[in-house]
Amino acid sequence: MSLTRRVLLAGAGLLSSIEVAAEPDTLIYPRHEALQDAQIGYILALMRLALTRSKRRYKLSQTASVMVQSRALIELSKPDAPVDVFWTMTNRQREQTLLPIRIPLERGLIGWRLALVRRADRERLREVRRLSDLAAFKAGQMHDWPDTAILRANGLTVETSTHYQSLFQMLALGRIDYFPRSLIEITTELEAYRHLDLAIEPNLLLYYPTALYLFVNPRRPLLAADLTEGLEAIQADGSFERLFRQQFGPLLASHEMAKRQVLRLHNPELPP
Repeated sequence: MSLTRRVLLAGAGLLSSIEVAAEPDTLIYPRHEALQDAQIGYILALMRLALTRSKRRYKLSQTASVMVQSRALIELSKPDAPVDVFWTMTNRQREQTLLPIRIPLERGLIGWRLALVRRADRERLREVRRLSDLAAFKAGQMHDWPDTAILRANGLTVETSTHYQSLFQMLALGRIDYFPRSLIEITTELEAYRHLDLAIEPNLLLYYPTALYLFVNPRRPLLAADLTEGLEAIQADGSFERLFRQQFGPLLASHEMAKRQVLRLHNPELPP
């Protein structure tokens, strides 16, 4: 073989290896059940922005089928996990099973809750001043949400469902009195279910300390490091806060937070 041919073949092999190395890793996340949820677009934008600061290249892809939280967490914990990353509210059990990226994606807003009610009952909770008053009314939650345990730990009455969409029907039919939803969710949900004649209760604000984190499989420490590095970088340069304010600033103003009666709940499942 001539020297020229060897050089050409070596060069082709080098280019091939560079092309292979340049292929981004695919990060699979569960298809969310609440497709109208505004936080999905925000979190995906936040992740994409953070991953541009990573040493490795990644692209995001969702699963073909919808996964509720409990299933997504089980799948993520498997040795051969079919999903790579998931965002959810933290608690002790989740942090023991999975690897959390301890940077609150929504800066704590997930713990600020307004009540979705029937429009005809908008003023029904007006006289509520303490948690013991609210305990006389039935809240609705998903059976696998950490919020369910938090509400019950504070003496509140909670009815649960295994289907997210069913909770809106339960509210409309009077099987529950209110559906506590975070500030980052409630406006788009009200719009999505406007045919049920629901409304945002105008007087109350429930608060409990919590955070929405990214979680990865414990066998993926490099991925956790890349996500942490990327999120810290966009925190440092201000792009994290800009994206947050763009997404949620108008919502905070529209709900007139300072005028609401705040009921503070403790969160016994919040990790240190």
